Amino acid sequence: MVDALILIALGLFGLVLGSFAGATVWRLRARQLLIDKQEGESVDKKEYARLKPLMKRKTATDRSCCLECGYTLRWYDLIPLVSWVALRGRCRSCRKKIGWFEPLMELGMAAFFIASYLFWPVSLADPLATAQFAVWLAAGVGLVILFAYDAKWFLLPDTVTWTVVALGVINLVLVALLREDIGGTVLNAAGAVGALGGLYLLLYLVSRGRWIGFGDVKLGLALGLLLVDWPLGLLALFLANLIGCLIVIPLMIKGTLTRSSHVPFGPLLIAGAVIAQLFGTGLVEWYTAGLF
Repeated sequence: MVDALILIALGLFGLVLGSFAGATVWRLRARQLLIDKQEGESVDKKEYARLKPLMKRKTATDRSCCLECGYTLRWYDLIPLVSWVALRGRCRSCRKKIGWFEPLMELGMAAFFIASYLFWPVSLADPLATAQFAVWLAAGVGLVILFAYDAKWFLLPDTVTWTVVALGVINLVLVALLREDIGGTVLNAAGAVGALGGLYLLLYLVSRGRWIGFGDVKLGLALGLLLVDWPLGLLALFLANLIGCLIVIPLMIKGTLTRSSHVPFGPLLIAGAVIAQLFGTGLVEWYTAGLF
């Protein structure tokens, strides 16, 4: 019964934070467009006009609104998933389609919270372990924002990435205290960071930014600090590339993608890291048992 209540609470909390993450993605995009235009870079005029209302709002008075007509959403328009279903995915005022982006963000966050609890590899009996789990969930909010933003606009916002890095540092401290082995934990984390961030830093330097963006390097740093252990870092890297191949190769065969197509790697890294965190210990033990 207790576990069921915890799962329900995590699911609801995930829906709420998923709604927050979706709104944050649009605000980050609006601010990025404003910065790009101020710096003289070319921006999509249609997208700029659509998101312009978000650029004029101060954080203290910022309210969610329809991106089509500017209608300020009421509290009953902001109930995660429920409002979207009740309005059949349309704005209450102009009746234009809202799209699937927001409900997918909410469902994705709820699924992340629930799966993290169900498959968390460490017992949560210890207060430090509970604190580590809370840090993981908090980092997950940032990871979902990065996942969506990079998938949509091929960019990883620094403000979110560095926030996840900071949470990763807190995670490293908590793991070191749990294991009572500061030196070993730091070395393990350095290996994970090297596997995820170091490789992409090398690729970035060799290609001078043509093959991979520096945002992926910073994301690798954040994910390495969250995973801590170098085998999990290597596994996350392998899974990211495997998932990428499973997605990209069929699309290339179909003709949807070409060799010159830009594929965002941030979402693949994030997916690989989440799988490695929740299932990696078992996968590594299964693999090493087969070798020896």
